[in-house]
Amino acid sequence: MFDAVLRRLVDKPLHIIAVRVARAGLSANALTFSGALVALAAALAIVENHMPLAIAFIAASRILDGLDGAVARINGPTAWGGYLDSLADYVFYVSIPVAFGLASPTHLVPALLLIASFTLTAVSFLAYAAIAAHQVPTETEPGRKAFIYSSGLMEGGETILFFLLFCLLPTYFPELALAFAALCLATIAQRVALAAKNFQ
Repeated sequence: MFDAVLRRLVDKPLHIIAVRVARAGLSANALTFSGALVALAAALAIVENHMPLAIAFIAASRILDGLDGAVARINGPTAWGGYLDSLADYVFYVSIPVAFGLASPTHLVPALLLIASFTLTAVSFLAYAAIAAHQVPTETEPGRKAFIYSSGLMEGGETILFFLLFCLLPTYFPELALAFAALCLATIAQRVALAAKNFQ
């Protein structure tokens, strides 16, 4: 929901940095891999209850996630890079709630429900992208992704917001996680409706 607005705010500064990174010879795939490792570091910080460090790692992971796409657009995106980027995103999405589930017994059930909602959201997203690639005209705008994106209520920006709230208000993780899971289910319903409209 917020992603389009966020992209307008961050695309230009990311591009400026990406030009320098690309000239230095650092590949988009290396940035993707680094972002996934930093996401795992954030999860470890959560398990150890170092929330300020976790927030810093979450922010760094998402900066790397944005930067890898900017570098890929400069050097030329590849199918392999798009695949790695998607996989790294879900390393981030899953590792943070897993960490909260491991950090406290009272967090375990809400974390499991949130991960289950993420799984269904991922299926609704990726299945739509795979089928739409054969039925929807290819996007031509410069910032397009490796595959067709279907927008929804809960996207990357909202996920980052909730993850930061988890770290800022860890005692409220169960309530926040359940609210997030419910919003993910609403996003799935949106995509089902979109698929029914476009694919029938």
